Amino acid sequence: MKLNISSGNLLKGLLDVAKALPAKSALPILENFLFVLRDGKLEVTASDSELTLRTVVEVDSAEEEGSIAVPRHIIELLKELPDQPLSIKTVGESSFELNWTSGNSVLPYFPADDYPEIATAGEDALTVEFPASALVEGISGTVYATADDAIRPAMNGIFFDIEPETTTLVASDSHKLICYTASGVKAAEKASFILHKKPANVLRSIIGKDIETVSARFDSTVVVWEFGPVMMVCRLVVGKYPKYREVIPKNNSNVLKIERALLLNTVRRVAVCSNKASSHIKFTLKEGQLEISAQDLGFALAAYEKITCDYHGEDLTIGFKSTFLSEILSNMDCGNIVMKFADARRAALIIPSEEEAESEKVCGILMPIMIA
Repeated sequence: MKLNISSGNLLKGLLDVAKALPAKSALPILENFLFVLRDGKLEVTASDSELTLRTVVEVDSAEEEGSIAVPRHIIELLKELPDQPLSIKTVGESSFELNWTSGNSVLPYFPADDYPEIATAGEDALTVEFPASALVEGISGTVYATADDAIRPAMNGIFFDIEPETTTLVASDSHKLICYTASGVKAAEKASFILHKKPANVLRSIIGKDIETVSARFDSTVVVWEFGPVMMVCRLVVGKYPKYREVIPKNNSNVLKIERALLLNTVRRVAVCSNKASSHIKFTLKEGQLEISAQDLGFALAAYEKITCDYHGEDLTIGFKSTFLSEILSNMDCGNIVMKFADARRAALIIPSEEEAESEKVCGILMPIMIA
């Protein structure tokens, strides 16, 4: 292998895929980048066998095509170099040389044949195109609600419920459930898959602001994401996701409308005096008024705050885990929210108010807790 390339372009390409490098692997070869030089382009791959990232880096010139596995230490070297022309060439059967304007370095490489073949979607795969901004926003708005459940692995990811015109992203840990509806999605038929939270977070972080569309090609076991020069392959979570639509409340008649930031800040203040183990807070709702209170009897702590609000319905006292409520409120972007209650034992529905542009886009469900 012999090529000339910009050190800055190479570093960017390595950083684009480095999130897939494992810190330690049962296959040591996976702790390296795979370089493949062909057709005047350098293909860089990183994988931990469950998640694979691949990008294409433009080269200035390619003299000898080939493929090698390169140690991750190359990133640290490139970070210390200002952007400048760089030549890379293999020397013998186990090392390669980096040459720049004022110096050079020799690093080991490993046979590319030892690098495992990357799984991809089969011939029966379905392709769906997502607007990049909607995909990033949908992952950001749901991934925090996923679970860490060894018994039910399906709950550890985001459920993509795909219709021909819209896709709903769903996440739940049994205490809270979040649905985000992304419009502008193009699919030939109804389908679904579960994306584990780890690759979901990686995907969200590597979609650049200049990307407009992200393509997803998937079968029953693998999804391949493609955007710009980047390809991401990850294994899907195998399992059946619960029928989430059946748990969304339809007839909660007690309605609270309030400014989201006001409610969030009040919950955070009062929760300082809640029991640290349970984080329990109490809502006491009356016509036009909300009182939020918390106490920790073990440390003789207590706090309450009254808010004038738009509430219509029966007088109601209901408890919540403050950390769950804060998570939902802080991950919504709307100015005003609506909370709908049935009674103290059934789930509350949290949605943007009808005046918000995204009122139909996101909804949250929070289970109450028993209070004394």
